[in-house]
Amino acid sequence: MARIRAFENAAEEASRGGVSAFGAALSASVRVRGPLHLSTGQEAVAAGVCAQLTAADLITSTHRGHGHTIAKGASVERMMGELFGKASGCNGGKGGSMHIADFSVGMLGANGVVAAGIPIAVGAAHALKLRQRKALVACFFGDGAINRGPFLEGLNWAAVHALPVLFVCEDNRWSATTATGAMTAGEGALARAEGIGVPGKRVDGNDVFAVHAAAAELVAQVRAGQGPRLLHAITYRVKGHVSVDPATYRDGEEVDRALQDDPIPAAAARLRAAGATAEALAQIALEAEREVAAALVAASAAAWPDRAASYTDIQDTGSGRWRA
Repeated sequence: MARIRAFENAAEEASRGGVSAFGAALSASVRVRGPLHLSTGQEAVAAGVCAQLTAADLITSTHRGHGHTIAKGASVERMMGELFGKASGCNGGKGGSMHIADFSVGMLGANGVVAAGIPIAVGAAHALKLRQRKALVACFFGDGAINRGPFLEGLNWAAVHALPVLFVCEDNRWSATTATGAMTAGEGALARAEGIGVPGKRVDGNDVFAVHAAAAELVAQVRAGQGPRLLHAITYRVKGHVSVDPATYRDGEEVDRALQDDPIPAAAARLRAAGATAEALAQIALEAEREVAAALVAASAAAWPDRAASYTDIQDTGSGRWRA
């Protein structure tokens, strides 16, 4: 969680034209390229779920996917390079924040289309089943995604074919600039999932210990061949929709209340009660900040992609017209 928070803070500063973070000296011309959707405040969901996954397991993410990618084990240096559009990035600087992926750790990709990661996850899970692989797919999506067609279609297909998928609704209560509750009928993600035969659990998504325990239970059921499950994690998006969005459409008191439930201080308090020292916890945060500072310096110094790579990693329909 500390690593995710440090990464998001540094990326946010860089997206706004900041030239340093954690004492790292950067070129004034270097900044994050393209939209930046932060997951600040939602770290417990990514950390709690991914702690239950193996290297062989896969994940799909949302346009707000830095936390999931880091929690699955991706390099923060390569991720920062990707955000800066550099050749050192995990996608060669071509994907950026909203389409970041790292197949080496089983991260199949963030996605700029709301709910689009769901059918990708279901397809990957079906492939795992056909190949008799002992792995599963964790599919992260937001509360706004449950109002789109892929949610019903994906969960239905996964249930019919008893696929190894853990659906994770990261319910941050906001769909872009609109409160999700104002446009979602019924009782939400879990009720809809149960209605088509996908059981699950609802959990406090700001309590990493609760997320960890709930995910452990559901992952065990999926691994046992019992079919898909859904984890409905209630959290909060403390930042705007994108890094430069001041979120003036929200009630300031609502945000202040949410900040009182920050998952990182809450987890630290639990650890102190269990015997961890303040020094040890401070060291965790310091090491995360140093790691991210080094990633910033590396991304700043990295080369830009070669122009010759412009037409690689793309689909050629065979017409040849794109060459013109």
